[in-house]
Amino acid sequence: MQARAYKADGTPHPESIELPESPFDGTVHEGVLHDVVTAIRARGRQGTAATKTRGFVRGGSRKPWRQKGTGRARHGTIRSPIWRGGGIVFGPSPRSYDQRIPKKVRRLAWRSALNARALEDRLVVVDPLELETPRTKSIVALLDMLDVGSQNALLLTDGAKKPVHLSARNLPNVLVRPWGEASAYDVLWADVVVVEASVLASEEEA
Repeated sequence: MQARAYKADGTPHPESIELPESPFDGTVHEGVLHDVVTAIRARGRQGTAATKTRGFVRGGSRKPWRQKGTGRARHGTIRSPIWRGGGIVFGPSPRSYDQRIPKKVRRLAWRSALNARALEDRLVVVDPLELETPRTKSIVALLDMLDVGSQNALLLTDGAKKPVHLSARNLPNVLVRPWGEASAYDVLWADVVVVEASVLASEEEA
């Protein structure tokens, strides 16, 4: 499997680069991707929605009228769910939406997401970015040269690079993650995945 290669300033290399077999084996496990992305999105839910059942609604301890002789339906409390202002039946209560996903499954989903982007020719390789100080214009210029435009872009760096992270922090459609720390959801969120070439070299050596 191959990918387009560019220099650090966005100038294209004359030839494409061969992606390492690990993790780029060309296999996409859609079911695993679905499970992991669902779990990641569920983990982002606050789980603070709450309603009161009839046991928590204030008032209603006295029977509204006697059981027989009034001609009306029998009731024991005005806080019954069928009364206006009464309790809620089967309403939400505070809970955790966390779903446990095994580490191997998360890793498999991450590889599948990278393969999906590579097969769609939406994964590009760039030479290592060497920024001494944060400079947003440099990241914008690079993405313009890569013809990313207003698309979502994920930049995978070789280790933590603070200047690169700070340079892209103010760009709403750009996400910077060290290689190996991006989730499958991060990869699928991005329309274009930009990977530093030094990352792939280390993968081949491993």
